[in-house]
Amino acid sequence: MNLILWRHAEAEDQASSDLARQLTSRGRKQAQGIAKWLKARIDDDAVFLASPATRTIQTAEAFGDRYRVVDDLAPGNNAQAVLDAAGWPGGVAETVVVIGHQPTLGRVAALLLTGHETDWSIKKSGIWWFQSRTRSGDGQAVLRAVMNPDLL
Repeated sequence: MNLILWRHAEAEDQASSDLARQLTSRGRKQAQGIAKWLKARIDDDAVFLASPATRTIQTAEAFGDRYRVVDDLAPGNNAQAVLDAAGWPGGVAETVVVIGHQPTLGRVAALLLTGHETDWSIKKSGIWWFQSRTRSGDGQAVLRAVMNPDLL
């Protein structure tokens, strides 16, 4: 399974509620750049799961309209909720892209690589791409790529 963690792009600081915050014009450009990078690297059958926050939905829409909103990905949920939503390590699909929030996505990355949930930072509109594999009967997470919009 491929698990791609995609943090939402830059969003406005204030709105009527946290879930209503929208992407800035810079955020839209960030999301479009990462979406273009992803389109060249993932299969058409990838599954996109987005938090119910407006900013994550707008980030997902940079790739198209083939995303599902998953309440368990809302701000404040824990790392295991993200992994459960994606079906890690078997997957709800061969490639699952989760569009979510900090600090949760950073905690997922730390958990996958170290076995401990720790606060790691993922830049706005950045992705961390993991792949599950089995070696000598043990399940492992392999970090395949990290991409940030300022590297495009």
